[in-house]
Amino acid sequence: DVLPSPDGPAPSVSITEIRQYLRAQDIPFHDGYSCLHTPSLFTGDRGGQPLSANAPFTLFIDKTTGSFLCTATLAEGTWQDFQANVEMRHRGVTPIPPASSEETEEEMRQAREDARCIWERALPLWELLDEKETKETKALFGISQVTDATLKRFGVRYLRTARSLVFPWFSPQDGSLKGLKLVRVEKKGGTITYVEETLPRFDSYRNLFGLPLIGRRDTELVLTGWELDALALHQAAGVASLALPRGASCLPPTLLPYLEQFKRITLWLGEDLRSWEAAKLFARKLSLKRCSLVRPGNLQPRPLEALNQGLNVTKILRSALLASHKSIISFRQLREEVFGELVNTEQVSGVKWARFPELNRLLKGHRRGELTIFTGPTGSGKTTFISEYALDLCMQGVCTLWGSFEINNVRLAKIMLTQFAGRRLEDQLELYDEWADRFEELPLYFMTFHGQQNIKTVIDTMQHAVYMYDITHVVVDNLQFMMGHEHLSVDR
Repeated sequence: DVLPSPDGPAPSVSITEIRQYLRAQDIPFHDGYSCLHTPSLFTGDRGGQPLSANAPFTLFIDKTTGSFLCTATLAEGTWQDFQANVEMRHRGVTPIPPASSEETEEEMRQAREDARCIWERALPLWELLDEKETKETKALFGISQVTDATLKRFGVRYLRTARSLVFPWFSPQDGSLKGLKLVRVEKKGGTITYVEETLPRFDSYRNLFGLPLIGRRDTELVLTGWELDALALHQAAGVASLALPRGASCLPPTLLPYLEQFKRITLWLGEDLRSWEAAKLFARKLSLKRCSLVRPGNLQPRPLEALNQGLNVTKILRSALLASHKSIISFRQLREEVFGELVNTEQVSGVKWARFPELNRLLKGHRRGELTIFTGPTGSGKTTFISEYALDLCMQGVCTLWGSFEINNVRLAKIMLTQFAGRRLEDQLELYDEWADRFEELPLYFMTFHGQQNIKTVIDTMQHAVYMYDITHVVVDNLQFMMGHEHLSVDR
């Protein structure tokens, strides 16, 4: 995915400017946690009438980026699109939701069609003819304790041919099927890994799993990183629970409007330190004052594991820590976090490289907030090595942003794809699509700058990427090309 090009990154807009504009245009609004709520421009009367404060407030404007989403019509767009639609309305013209490209529309339609075919072939687990097969399947996915009633409530099915659990994505508007997530188990030696596949593709898959089951009056929510955790939470504690589409790797801003109704959100994303770091990051997006976090630990594993071990899930939820620390705190408040670091010493040192044990010895792993500089003469292999090093982390789910100022993105992507496939694809072009599809699933983004750039523009683009895609690893290749030569005399 390529971020906006340098000639036209979306101009940033401040929350003050958004509020002033809405007041000047007589648009009523409520101040929410991460969004401003207004009546929709795309529903009700379309004339030159002012928007009524009695109309339902179904349009949400992101306080950080200004982009909007109308939950009633699913119209979405940038702050500039919103202003254009307000102007149209003043002129008595019917506002038109910003259209996505025909290609995207076609892709989404195809994905919905494919999802429908799979959904019709999949069976509810309790309808498998053989009780033994049902038991074995449940054991394989670690859901022997999950009741049929819970599976039925969440609409989970099983696709025999692919040996996969099927989780539906229903439209919050009309309940139609928008997509699916398939999860299968792979055993390698003693370790079990879960392999996920989504329709539509990962970047367009925005299912808050469990959303249709949320009532208008629900004010408390537990947010999890996995569909099976949402099931376990509902069964064990009877709480409203949702699962994020990409687990702990990303909370897409387009999902924030659906979370505005909750006064209290508990984040219980998983059982490792990366889930804990992600929970802290997401809490900032969701507004710290309403968030609590479940700290991973031996007696606080992920929700499904807690259900399987017979732990008291309600008690674990009650012990969640408030996300907003005041500016000055005592050791008593830090005590739990310090214990967490001691228990997880291995993980505190960061995400380990799978292919570079020597690098793990030197750097201990990739940690947020650290800067590593690689130096070497021209042609010594810096770019080749760093693309391999970044790919290693990216394949482990570390969201990565590349700023390649020296070689263009096409060449860089070719190098990385070759390294990812571990073969010379120019000799086996028939395999290209298969490897390209797998490569596309990685949480990898490229900046479109090339050669010398204004440093402020680059930093703004990085900040935008961190908010939109939860980037935790930025690669700049290389500093000299980015800065140009006239900066060399200055203290860089």
